[in-house]
Amino acid sequence: MADEHLSPLDLAFWNLDSPGHPMHLGAVAVFDRDPERPVDADGLAALLTARAEAVPRMRQRVKDVWYGVGGAAWAADEHFDARHHVHAVRRTDAWAAVAELMARPMDRHRPPWEVYVIEGAPDAPFRILVKLHHALADGLRAVEFGAALLDQGARMPGPSAPASAPAAPRKGAEAAVPAQVRAPGLHLPALPLPDPRQVVASLPDRVREAGRALGIGSAVLRASLDPGGPAALGAAWTPGGAERRFATASLDVDDLHRVRKTSGGTVNDVVMAVVAGALRRWMEARGDDPAGPGPRALIPVARRRRRGVRGGRGNRISGYLLRLPVGEPDPLARLRDVRAGMDRNKDAGPDTGPGAVALLADSVPPLAHRFAAPLLAASARLLFDVLVTNVPMLDVPLTLDGCRMTELYPIAPLARGQSLAVACSTYRRRVHIGLLADAESLPDADTLAAALHGALAELLDACG
Repeated sequence: MADEHLSPLDLAFWNLDSPGHPMHLGAVAVFDRDPERPVDADGLAALLTARAEAVPRMRQRVKDVWYGVGGAAWAADEHFDARHHVHAVRRTDAWAAVAELMARPMDRHRPPWEVYVIEGAPDAPFRILVKLHHALADGLRAVEFGAALLDQGARMPGPSAPASAPAAPRKGAEAAVPAQVRAPGLHLPALPLPDPRQVVASLPDRVREAGRALGIGSAVLRASLDPGGPAALGAAWTPGGAERRFATASLDVDDLHRVRKTSGGTVNDVVMAVVAGALRRWMEARGDDPAGPGPRALIPVARRRRRGVRGGRGNRISGYLLRLPVGEPDPLARLRDVRAGMDRNKDAGPDTGPGAVALLADSVPPLAHRFAAPLLAASARLLFDVLVTNVPMLDVPLTLDGCRMTELYPIAPLARGQSLAVACSTYRRRVHIGLLADAESLPDADTLAAALHGALAELLDACG
């Protein structure tokens, strides 16, 4: 059976990966301890190991393929052992541990995911860090993987692999691999010749796609020539071993809705205005002048997955670009500026403009991804200054081994040349915000996290 090729965008994420800037997503879940029974990190790791083994996709790795030169496909890992991916960590400073683990690249010869049980003081909440390579999952799919490890997900089928890529069942500590997977040799899918009439009929679509790609490319070029944001949000190029900082903030959803009802727009508009206000407060605390061009925020947008697209199960995302109005001192004026910018983005749609740069991956042959990835990684700073993403989350009570999950902080990857990635997720009436920062350029991530609370309080006061 044929392996499933990575989608063009997943292939781009895989090739953008580097030791200093690994392209993996993350999420940290915080759990209360059950006072009736102790929680053991090693026992939790064993439980998570068993549950991860039941998810077919988590037993697959990325391998190079001959057909589609430069491409890659998902294939069963013949030597899969989930114990290589699940670990117990004991650290009193849990957030420092998260920062260190997020900076650590994953083994590209194994399925690209890791899970850590982080245990601190005996009576303190414990945390679970899940790392998934961006080629394996986008934000929504990452939530599905994470849910499969929890008590509720363990009672339901987890995210599955396609039927064309069967996963090997476990047998003791080793994987029992079917003979057809072990058999040597190259397996190429049958390639029937296309009907000439279908080729002719598809020409108008190909022309439209080429025109759309050209328009996006032109918009990207114009955006790269647009002045960048504050120098404080830039980071030096690092070949490897870059340190990270991780900080969190938790906002009340009811407060965000109160601002929205008073000033209009969406809750996401309010969140973006809070981020802009926090950046302004943070810059002022550092002695930087917030006046001048605001930082350009890249806001990922999920797109509909189309049938018939090779690797169509993978990431399908676009994005908006928004200039954050950090130079505006009036909090309500900042919110109006954000609303106006987002309205322009929505009118244009997620498939046009420089924020849709990810769509260009569909127009690039696999081999070009390998050669272009280093150039694209180095040029990310020319296009945007900060990533701000909203990850959807199941808004139902979740537990692990009977322990209640109280908080969930998503983590976005940090692009080369940038110092900050902001990820938001709503769970149990709270918006949890995870800030991943370059330690050299932004060592005071905690100050910025605290500024988020101040920026929301400023908006609430302005609303009366």
